[in-house]
Formats: sequence, C-alpha cells, structure tokens
Amino acid sequence: MESTGKSYDAVLQDIERQLRSGELKLGDRLPGERALAEQYAISRASVRDAVRILGVLGVVRSNPGSGPEAGTQIIAEPSVGLTNALRLHMASSSLPAKDVIETRVLLECWGAREAARKARGKHGADLAHLRELLWRMDAPGISAEEFHLLDTQFHTELTALAGNAVVESVMGSLRGAIRTYVMEAVERLESWTAVADGLRAEHRAILEAVSAGDGDEAARLVESHIRGFYAIRRAAMGLD
Repeated sequence: MESTGKSYDAVLQDIERQLRSGELKLGDRLPGERALAEQYAISRASVRDAVRILGVLGVVRSNPGSGPEAGTQIIAEPSVGLTNALRLHMASSSLPAKDVIETRVLLECWGAREAARKARGKHGADLAHLRELLWRMDAPGISAEEFHLLDTQFHTELTALAGNAVVESVMGSLRGAIRTYVMEAVERLESWTAVADGLRAEHRAILEAVSAGDGDEAARLVESHIRGFYAIRRAAMGLD
C-alpha cells in the first residue's frame, strides 16, 4: 500500500541518484508509467506527479503517443525551472524587481567583460549572430513583443560568450522571469518607437565595445542600459 506524504519523492531522489552516477544520461528515456509505479511501489498518479515536477524543473520532456519519440526523455534545460520559480516569486513580490535588476547588472557586466576579453584577437566570428539579432531588431514595423524576444536573446547570448554554464542558465531565467514586467511597461509607454530606437543604439554600442575588446566600457554601457530601462519602466508604471 502506498505510504502517505509525498510518495513521488522516491522517484525524484532516485532519478537524481541515477543522474549523478551516470546510470541516466541526456537523451535516455525513463521506463513507462506502469513500470515506475511497480518499481517504487506507488500509484501511477504519484508517478505522473513526479514526471510533472521533473518537467517543470527542465529535467525531462514527455512526448505522448507510441512512436520512437514517445515517452519521457532526459533533457537539460535548467533555466526552465528557475524561470518558473522566479516569475512566480516576482509576481508575489517576494523577490523585488529592483533586486532582480541588481542581479542582472552583476551578471551581465561580468559577462560583458568576459565576452570582450575572449573577443580580443578574433575577427568577430563569435559576434556574427549577435550582429544578426541587432539587424533583425531593425526590421520596419517590428512589434514590441518580437523586439523584446530578440532583445532577450541578445542579452543571454552575449552573456553566454563568457562561457559559464551556470551564469548562462541564471541569465536565461532572469530574462524569462521579467518578460511580463517588461511588456507591462511597454504597453504604457507614450512612445515605444523612441524607446526602441534608444535601445537599438545602446545595443550597438555594447556590441562594438565587446568587439573592440574593451571590457570596462562594455560593462559600463551594459549597466547604463539596464538601469536606464528600469528608470523608463518605473516612470511608465507611475512608480516615480
């Protein structure tokens, strides 16, 4: 008989153990729902709970059906779980927006310095995709939503050039968590076009500083860029 409490914990703990030991690797598939229920002596409902939690955490992806791609597969999307948690805690105000902004400044300034250091002596190959993102942001008639998605990609990919997987995941989570926060402000702006033009110019200046290998200037521009939009957002939301 299934014990009381969080009966799915046995599944979560064993999946963690198997990942640590290498018994489970990226791309592997978990046994079916019935097999897991029998293995851990819990109900199939508890198995589903465990799989849902693992999915929310970005550890597995479940594909319905019976073909070769069906089943629950081990994946690696650490920013998924962090994004969900951050977004909910920001909504409840347990994580103040100003603290999220300060964290962004810390991570992105460090990331810009590292990206600039790694760009020295190269010929822009690592920066080609970032330039493409800026070009796509220049598209006539681009919506605020699309602009924000490209903006998010620009910031996360710039920080990713630093080569730190943990910082990259946290950055992706932070940017995903503030999506609503950003779009609420955009909807209240009197002139989104003017703001977007300013953001475009700031992005270009940041990228050029990184391309030139000037980490201090890149970091200064990143901080000004982040704090500048935070001020615009506060004004648009009537918080000043």
